[in-house]
Amino acid sequence: MIRALWTAGTGMAAQQTNLDVISNNLANVNTSGFKKSRAEFQDLMYQTLRQAGAATGPDTQVPTPTQLGHGARLVATQKLNLQGSFQNTGNDYDVAIEGEGFFQITMSDGTLAYTRDGSFKKDSQGRVVTSEGYVLEPAITVPDNATGITISSDGRVTATTAAGDQDLGQITLARFVNPAGLDNFGHNLARETEASGAPIVNNPGTDGTGTLMQQYVEMSNVQVVEEMVNMIVAQRAYEVNSKAIQTADDMLEKAASLKR
Repeated sequence: MIRALWTAGTGMAAQQTNLDVISNNLANVNTSGFKKSRAEFQDLMYQTLRQAGAATGPDTQVPTPTQLGHGARLVATQKLNLQGSFQNTGNDYDVAIEGEGFFQITMSDGTLAYTRDGSFKKDSQGRVVTSEGYVLEPAITVPDNATGITISSDGRVTATTAAGDQDLGQITLARFVNPAGLDNFGHNLARETEASGAPIVNNPGTDGTGTLMQQYVEMSNVQVVEEMVNMIVAQRAYEVNSKAIQTADDMLEKAASLKR
């Protein structure tokens, strides 16, 4: 019965973590480019009371083992990099990726970060930047006399000026062998890790890289109804584990009260 208390306790802790992941998904339902996560669990070690194949007689053996598990634990939070829906904004600096790939962003320390959030702005120097002022890589600088910019599906950026169209450069995208292995550190940004592999940089629309859509932003891929169902399942699983603890406690109480 003591084993049941600890085993059910691990189940409650696992479902609490599951609820934490679901809550983060729901909190970011309107975050541009956000990719939902899924909590994944493993069973813990087993205590083997009798091995499978143990002899029970001269010509007989145990067909199945006798094992007692010790609960569950969190093993991963998997990012599900499914395509989110698109929202038209009418803003020339908003760009969505249709397909695979990430925008490359230069951080303050010179390192690169990656994002699906294409809600870009123009800073005081005319550079295309994120909402927090980090510069898009390769850098695109819009001249002061530009009346508008055009971003083609293959990433070519052109400014409209009184003197005519002016080429501003090429937006490239990075792909990863394992995008779920990226290190997400907030601000809609992620870093490369050994698990993700090195970035594969290409122009949009080439070598499996997605294309760009100007005046659109990619919305979160969180489905509210799905998360609500997951929340109910997590709540019920938490409740069942708490009932197991209560039952084990009741059995201990009965055993303790046998001698009066």
